[in-house]
Amino acid sequence: MADQYAYSGDDKRPTEIPAIRWEEPPEGPVLVLLDQTRLPAEEVELVCTDASALVEAIRSLAVRGAPLLGIAGAYGVALAAVRGFDVDEAAAALASARPTAVNLAVGVRRAQVAYEAALAKGGDVRQAAAAALAAARQLHREDAEASARMAEHGLALLDELLPGGGYRILTHCNTGSLVSGGEGTAFAVGLAAHRAGRLRRLWVDETRPLLQGARLTAYEAARSGMAYTLLTDNAAGSLFAAGEVDAVLIGADRITADGSVANKVGSYPLAVLARYHHVPFVVVAPVTTVDLDTPDGASIEVEQRAGHEVTELVAPQAPVAGAEAGGGIPVAPLGTTAYNPAFDVTPPELVTAIVTEEGVVSPVTAEALAEVCARSPRVAAG
Repeated sequence: MADQYAYSGDDKRPTEIPAIRWEEPPEGPVLVLLDQTRLPAEEVELVCTDASALVEAIRSLAVRGAPLLGIAGAYGVALAAVRGFDVDEAAAALASARPTAVNLAVGVRRAQVAYEAALAKGGDVRQAAAAALAAARQLHREDAEASARMAEHGLALLDELLPGGGYRILTHCNTGSLVSGGEGTAFAVGLAAHRAGRLRRLWVDETRPLLQGARLTAYEAARSGMAYTLLTDNAAGSLFAAGEVDAVLIGADRITADGSVANKVGSYPLAVLARYHHVPFVVVAPVTTVDLDTPDGASIEVEQRAGHEVTELVAPQAPVAGAEAGGGIPVAPLGTTAYNPAFDVTPPELVTAIVTEEGVVSPVTAEALAEVCARSPRVAAG
């Protein structure tokens, strides 16, 4: 199971704690995660010694974000293999932990295939476990490289769409280094614009109900020295109406064959606003997020999360008089039911462009998306 080790500024640890890493202490290999449910109040790491602990971390959103979930899934298979657990059982549990994010299943399968291939070639379980770990590490490296290329392609697209710089970018949820082996997806493009002196303002949706924008994107923007402003999700329309948004940049948890984009709930309304106000709506995601086996948005299984995430507010490590320790603060009458989909789906006709590490798809069509995927060795590997 998972053990927790809290780190504060008192122990002089480096400020940049990786979102995920593999370690091999004397007592056995472990997967170490930065617990994103505790940010920004404190940086706490979860130490997973088996796949069940990782599944729990994934479901609780301690580790989240499509690319990082793929990496975590691969490492989870390797962890099961190295520690002698049932690999197929671990893989099945990991792949089903969050159904909408396709990267998770891709990462799990990548390590599982490596494990099975090693056994098929006559290797023993130790050699097969090493093969699974090598596959996970390779996926981790590939994602870091993909992040850098997406940032490059995304910045070039912004320069093409909006000559002159001074970009005012609106983003939703969290798409930085906390969701990636590198610097992220959509956030990485904004960060590249910032470093190039071309970012005027990053508008950060708070992203209800779990505040990944307020807690995580603002956290990353502040640490990067970016000019950013936080807003409630329902304030975005007034920003568009005032002409204060030059582009919308979001990530994705699944992109279907026709170019439909599943992302954190609240993304679709931004796409509608952007279209009405003639603002580019750009999706940034690696090719591993493209699911050519799912034909369209209607075929996506959208994760439905617990109602208490809507009916209660949870402030990480912020004690409130009268609130149960570790529990939420009720904001709705007892017994209120809540509609709480984790994602919504944006149709391709509302997407200006999809930026991948293999290039930009615009206009978004099934043919163009398939062509970009065909260029990628990562799709073949998956």
